Amino acid sequence: MELALNPAQAELTPHLIRELRSDHAGETGAVYIYQGIITIAQIYRNQELVTFAKHHLKTEEEHLQLVEEWLESSNRSRLLGPWRMAGWLTGAIPALFGSKSVYATIAAVETFVDRHYQEQIDHMQSVGGPKELLSLLQRCQADEQHHRDEAKDLIQSNPPGLVLAAWCMVVGIGSKLAVSLARRI
Repeated sequence: MELALNPAQAELTPHLIRELRSDHAGETGAVYIYQGIITIAQIYRNQELVTFAKHHLKTEEEHLQLVEEWLESSNRSRLLGPWRMAGWLTGAIPALFGSKSVYATIAAVETFVDRHYQEQIDHMQSVGGPKELLSLLQRCQADEQHHRDEAKDLIQSNPPGLVLAAWCMVVGIGSKLAVSLARRI
C-alpha cells in the first residue's frame, strides 16, 4: 500500500526529486548496514554491537519511512537491490573484525552523510523549497551527526590503523559514487 503523498510534493523540483532519490537509496543502504552488523555481531555474540546497531537501525528505519512519504515510488532508485547488498556488506564486513572496525565505518559513512545533507540544506536555503522538507533534512542530518559523533567517541582512544583507515576511505568513495548513481538511476 502506497502512503498518501505529502501535499508539498507539488513543490518538488527535478533537482529535489533527484536528491530525495539519493536520500532514499542512502537510507535504504543504512538500514542494511545495521542489519549486516547485527547478523555478524549475533554470530560472534557481540552484544555491545548488537545493541549499538539495533538502536541506530531504528533511527534509519524512521528516516527511510519519512523520505518515502516525500518520494513517489516511481521516482525511487531502480538500484535498491544493489544498495541493500552494498549496505549489508558495508556493515557485515567490519563486524567480522570487531567493534572498532564497525565504529570507524559508521563514523566514515555518517561523515559523508552529514556533508550530503548539508549540501541539500544549503541548496534549499538559497533556492527555496518546501519548508517541511527542509525541516526533515535538518532532522535527519542531526540524527546522522549524532551517530557519527557516538561512533567517533567509541574509537577516540584507539584510532584506526592503516588498513582500517583505507577501508574507511573506500567506504567514503563508495558512498559518493552511490549518491551519484542514485541521483540518475
